[in-house]
Parts: sequence; structure tokens; C-alpha cells
Amino acid sequence: MGSLKNCIALVTGASRGVGKGIALGLGEAGATVYISGRTVEPGKGPMGLPGTIQETAEAVNRLGGIGIPVRCDHTDDHQVEALFEQIDREQSRIDLLVNNIWGGYERMFEGNEFTWPHPFWMQPIWRWDAMFNSGVRAHYVASELAAKRMVIQGSGLIVNISFWAAQKKIGNVAYSVSKAATDRMTSYMAEELKPYGVTVLSIYPGLVRTESVMNAAAFLDLSNSESPQYIGRAVAALASDPDVLKRTGTVCVAAALGQEYGFDDIDGKRPVPLSIKDV
Repeated sequence: MGSLKNCIALVTGASRGVGKGIALGLGEAGATVYISGRTVEPGKGPMGLPGTIQETAEAVNRLGGIGIPVRCDHTDDHQVEALFEQIDREQSRIDLLVNNIWGGYERMFEGNEFTWPHPFWMQPIWRWDAMFNSGVRAHYVASELAAKRMVIQGSGLIVNISFWAAQKKIGNVAYSVSKAATDRMTSYMAEELKPYGVTVLSIYPGLVRTESVMNAAAFLDLSNSESPQYIGRAVAALASDPDVLKRTGTVCVAAALGQEYGFDDIDGKRPVPLSIKDV
């Protein structure tokens, strides 16, 4: 992978989990990474999970990048606009946007009932709203603001974090529909942005060892799992590829990118890419 020393990136939802891992992967490649999210106080994340935007920024700095934490609620358009205006003032450009912010995983239990796998008519409506407001809509708004700048530059990369649920019902209807919407949005945005030299693509992680997954590690087979930072290395590989535009509008599997670009996970392993049949 090439150096990203001159790359200005924004990773949304980067307090913990996949977002934090992406920021670290970009940081080790030398990028300047704006780290947005709502969690600024330790232990105040959803479900009490650890991680703050400041901690992610400090980790990026230790790896050789420049981490800049910015508190931002991506369901508030004014806060998102202010975030991009800050990047304008401080950097005058943006090269990479990673849309990782997501909602709907909160409160999988309603009372003592595990509602996540219920049929759609038994699902709480707030879950649909969270996935589309904090997920699909938030990705759309950030992409719109990034695209306005990237079109003027004549370059840029927008990465939407998605999953196999876009192609196969996994978990529940709302989850699969929201992921399908993310992938369709990727395709249509790519069509409009390609003439301006701007790439848009989706990335599918595998089983990622996030904080919440590790809380359930005793019940999971992690033999082919991925660290969050591995997804960051996949994004870094794409961002440093001068021919990345050829991928615009496509879905990339993180582990397949590892095989193609030749990078390993932080434990030295190279996960096997999943297929839709495996998921």
C-alpha cells in the first residue's frame, strides 16, 4: 500500500468498532483523519461500550497519522455542515469520506425479549427509523457535502460500509432493506460522479472483532474473523490505488481486497473472503 501522507479523510462513527478500525488503518498509512462521532465521555457509548473520538484520534497519532476528533451528531444536518466547513477551513480539501455511522443496533432486547430476529410486523418502528436516519440518510447527507467539494477537485473517494444483508435477508427486514438501499445509493452516486473522477463504492466486512462482538466471543467462531483495523487497511489500499476509479459503483469484500492487494490483518493472518452462501 502506498503512503497516504497527503490524504485528508473523514471517517464517520469512529469512536469504536469498524469506524475506529478504519481510522487506525488510515492513520498507519499516514493520513490526516477527521474522526466524527457523538461519544466524548468514556463509558457513554451505546450499551456502555468503551471508546471515544478523542481516544481514536490519539491512537491514530501513535500510528503515524494525524487524528482530529470532532463531535458530530450525524442526524443533525447543521452539525454535519459545520464539520465539513471545519475541514474546509483547516485543509481546503477532502480526499476520502468513509460513511460508517449507523443506528438500529441499540436495544436489541425490549424488556427481556430479544426482538432483533422478529418478523417485520413484530419489529419496533424505531429500529427502521434508526437504520435509515442514522444510517442511509446520514450517508446521503455526508456524501452530498463531500461530493460538492470532490467535483470541484476532480478527484475523491467515497466508501459506504455495507454488508451481505443487502443481497440476502439477514437478521430482520429493516436491516436488509437499509443495507440494500446503501448499495443502491452507492451505484447511483457512482454513475453521476464518475465523469468528475470521483469514486463511490461499498465495502463488506466479514465477522469483525468489534467491542460488542468480543462481548459475545464465547458463543462465536472467530477463526476467520477480522480486526476492525483490517477494514481500515482495505480502505487505505483503495485510497492509495491510482486506478481506484475502475471500481466505482461496485461492492468490495474486505478480505478479497486483502488477497488482491496483499495486506494482512494485525495478527499476521489473512482472512478468507466470505461469499453470500457463507453468510
